Amino acid sequence: MPTLPDQFDPDRFAGHMIVCGDDALAHRLATELRDVYRARVTLVLPGSAPAGPPRLSAPRQGRAAALLGRVSAAVTGGPPAPGADPHRLEADALTEEVLESAGVAGADALALVHDDDETNIHAALAARRLNPGLRLVIRLYNRRLGQHLEQLLDQAALVALPDLDAATADASTTVLSDADTAAPALAATAIAGTSKIVHADGLLLRAAERTPSGGGGTDPGLCTLALLSATVNDPGGEEGSDSSGTAGPQLLPTPQAVSAATGRGTIVLEAVARNRPAPLSGRPAGRGRPLSEFFSRRLRWSVAVTGLAVCALALVSWLITGGHLLHAAYVTLLDLFAINDPALDESAGRQVLQLLTGLVGLALLPLLVAGALEALGAFRSASALRRPPRGLSGHVVLLGLGKVGTRVLAQLRDLDIPVVCVEESLEARGVALARRLRVPTVIGDVTQDGVLEAAKTHRAHSLLALTSSDTTNLEAALYARTVKADLRVALRLYDDDFAAAVFRTLRATHPHALTRSRSVSHLAAPAFAGAMMGRQILGAIPVERRVLVFAALTVAGHPQLEGRTVAAAFRPGAWRILALDTTEPAERRADLGVPRPADGEQRTTGLVWDLQPDYVLRPEDRVVLAATRQGLAELQPQPPAAVP
Repeated sequence: MPTLPDQFDPDRFAGHMIVCGDDALAHRLATELRDVYRARVTLVLPGSAPAGPPRLSAPRQGRAAALLGRVSAAVTGGPPAPGADPHRLEADALTEEVLESAGVAGADALALVHDDDETNIHAALAARRLNPGLRLVIRLYNRRLGQHLEQLLDQAALVALPDLDAATADASTTVLSDADTAAPALAATAIAGTSKIVHADGLLLRAAERTPSGGGGTDPGLCTLALLSATVNDPGGEEGSDSSGTAGPQLLPTPQAVSAATGRGTIVLEAVARNRPAPLSGRPAGRGRPLSEFFSRRLRWSVAVTGLAVCALALVSWLITGGHLLHAAYVTLLDLFAINDPALDESAGRQVLQLLTGLVGLALLPLLVAGALEALGAFRSASALRRPPRGLSGHVVLLGLGKVGTRVLAQLRDLDIPVVCVEESLEARGVALARRLRVPTVIGDVTQDGVLEAAKTHRAHSLLALTSSDTTNLEAALYARTVKADLRVALRLYDDDFAAAVFRTLRATHPHALTRSRSVSHLAAPAFAGAMMGRQILGAIPVERRVLVFAALTVAGHPQLEGRTVAAAFRPGAWRILALDTTEPAERRADLGVPRPADGEQRTTGLVWDLQPDYVLRPEDRVVLAATRQGLAELQPQPPAAVP
């Protein structure tokens, strides 16, 4: 095994964390582990090195250090401590040799956050062979594959280490998706009053933004998560506290602080409804469709008028000729389809009636042909992309159907929010989902004239620019502002400095409009970091430029919780217990963040949200809590000190 120079001796890496990635999420995750959890981190970066032992690259070190410094300043409010940068290693491929050289045999946790699922899977299998007890956090977009991979790697750990604790084995492998973690927050940005979505044991929770009335008062809902820095008259304050001069957000405040708050918005946790299982399955493309999708309104009215005329003719024929009513209706139908004998020897009234019936039959023939053609066209276009309806308004315009856009689309449709998608390529990942969910989609370049107009942007409620290009997102947002000045806009921007400059400029130009900038890696990094520390992460919500993480953990081994009452375990600004899992330990769900299966069975959740403040937490209890990143770090036992 090759030996790395100087500080990269594998024997000196007992109890450290390894992060392997090729994009901003890897850098943010390494900084999160270093600055929040005070862990020793090795960052394995991709490079163009020739085959052989991994080596350090000075240019790569310089670029990584610069990016890590910017990320650290954004997270902690200042530059990193001297000499505290994560160890950096460059290798052209994430092979077993590279993992050995990085010290995976003695590491506590390994995060594989490459953008390529296959690379992460191969590295995870190799890492499990090298260290069966290693805690693995894997970034995968395919959720079904991720569930199978978790079971496979956990079973491999139990086979290699039969004495491994079952609870530890359940948490030894965690598969997360940055798109899934960030999608609720991105979707919530576009929805007024439906902010920051979290799934917990089949329940759909939202962190709704509110403004206390008068002197505050008690907010309905489960609890108050944060006091915002924004004021009632500052529509941009949620992102603009750095320039407005107001105090920053207060996370997990006490009830007294909430009551005393005046003119400050709040983030309140609410239980919305039971989560719908399998939101990505959509509605079947050809089942339960309304009649209007197959026959136009004009055609339906024409058929109805013709039917009334036939009924009237049958009634008149019965009155003129006498006899039975059914016989008169039968004769009228024969006349209608021109298969009856001419009424030469009949009365004048009967002859006139036959002529009128024939004329109605001539009018019915093109209606039948038009109906057949319309139905055929509707069936042929059932699998095609829908166009935005004429009268559509109050919808969300979603730009980009890549990995993130696909997950956001699923979130919005799961909340019954009307959406119009804009995508440049028919081969994009989310086009199939949009077709299956019957979501109106415009195919075209958003920077070209007429594309945003086709998406009815002038009547939209908000715009989500989630393409992979910062310039495309910015150009689309600026053009959308010219179409509708007060449009709510959320942009996905990669660079934090660029995002801050864009926000300040748009806010100054359109002070009465809401503009948000979001980074997927910024929203996802806390969840990945928490999973590396052994947490079961349910989700994360942004509060201005800070993040609250929802986690489920067992009380045993946490002196801050064990033996304390719910009220005494609450630490303002750090963590707060939200719910208690009353399910027996042997019957508990392994992952509370996964929606329940769609088996048609009504199941009750095991989580109790209305907790008594004097309830004493037992070691076997499992609780759901909201915590800041620093609060989670305090609940986690600190790793061993670094070897000098």
